[in-house]
Amino acid sequence: MNDWPDRRTGDRSERYGRGSASSQPEGARSMPHIQRRPAQPRTPQRPQVPPQSQGYDDRYQDGGYQDGGYGHSPEPGYDSGYNTGQVYGSGSGGSDGRGGGGRRGGGDGGYVQGRPAPDWRRRIKLGALVLVVAVLAVSISTYFWADSKLKREVDLSKVIERPESGDGTNYLIVGSDSREGMSAEEKKRLRTGSAEGKRTDSMMILHDGSNGPTLISLPRDSNVEIPTFVGSESGKKFQGTGRQVKLNAAYAEDGPELLVRTVEFNTGLHIDHYVEIGFGGFAKIVDAIGGVEMDIPKAFKDKKSGADFQAGKQTLNGEQSLAFVRTRYAFAGSDLDRTKNQQKFLAALASQTATPSTILNPFKLYPTMGAGLDTLIVDKDMSLWALGNMFFAMKGVTGGEGTSMNMPISGSVGGNLVWDKAKVKQLVQQLNNDEKVTVKGN
Repeated sequence: MNDWPDRRTGDRSERYGRGSASSQPEGARSMPHIQRRPAQPRTPQRPQVPPQSQGYDDRYQDGGYQDGGYGHSPEPGYDSGYNTGQVYGSGSGGSDGRGGGGRRGGGDGGYVQGRPAPDWRRRIKLGALVLVVAVLAVSISTYFWADSKLKREVDLSKVIERPESGDGTNYLIVGSDSREGMSAEEKKRLRTGSAEGKRTDSMMILHDGSNGPTLISLPRDSNVEIPTFVGSESGKKFQGTGRQVKLNAAYAEDGPELLVRTVEFNTGLHIDHYVEIGFGGFAKIVDAIGGVEMDIPKAFKDKKSGADFQAGKQTLNGEQSLAFVRTRYAFAGSDLDRTKNQQKFLAALASQTATPSTILNPFKLYPTMGAGLDTLIVDKDMSLWALGNMFFAMKGVTGGEGTSMNMPISGSVGGNLVWDKAKVKQLVQQLNNDEKVTVKGN
């Protein structure tokens, strides 16, 4: 049954506006008074609003014109879903009139576009990429910083008549008594004296090969022959005369180049790289890492070096460490016993420095590198990579594959230690062939 007057029958969508299906609002139109029957009581409920694309004008409910002032007002809490003056899209999309699957918004009757769920996989990948880039940037900047601090002052191309290179890499490591850069207070505290120039206080050959590292101490009192050489400064050639001297005299006479020439001539072993560190740098490295723990088997004292140690495990600071490696007069074996302590200490220093707590801690890493690089002197072909390999090879000396020894000694002459030529020849052959070292030293 139709409740509309005879002149108002038909499809309501054809007579009363275009609804929300048009992008243009409805125009005002006159509406004659319509007599309608009293509204039947009904249970208030929220009507189902049809899709607006059907042209349905929801202002007409139960024959009344609600928003225009005709008919009765809706019950309290009733929401027709009609927004006066609001134009909803073009009617060509989804339920929100904008072609998207939006959700109903707040009390203004509008719609809010739904947010997609976070893409955590993409965020994790992006975060990892940023971290990798940051690590690379820090690593590269650290490399160039450290490389710029290396003092490449030794020119091994000036060394003449060199033996052929063997397998593995051989480093000549020298500890000098240089006081360069030390204040008067530091010289007094470290008991270094104030002698001008510099001399070698310790000399070692470190071989890094496939059969593990081998560390060989060269006693400073070793009896050696000074061969023909070319002066590092003058370029003048000095003919060898068979002159026999202590090994440390070669360094005092013409510096690192003549020392390398003398070691190669008397051993037949090719030296690939040269590394030297002075008193001041040595002590600063130890202090930068917070000291080195040592297990001293027997107490000893030495007034000249300032050593005063009790037996047992203890942590040595820079001053104590320097006294420990310099002491010779407190031991019966003098220089031979001192070289054993030097090997023991350097291996402990490398082992305790190459740890995650130092390498991954910039507050320890940079001071440690700075302290060492400030006084480190190397050959012109030394790279940071080669220097790092030397450091880790030193750490491996105390491992299961590592070997430490003194150069084999057969006796002495005039207070100088004479090397055992047969054992030295066998030792060098094993090193050149990168074989397991079986020769025993003193």
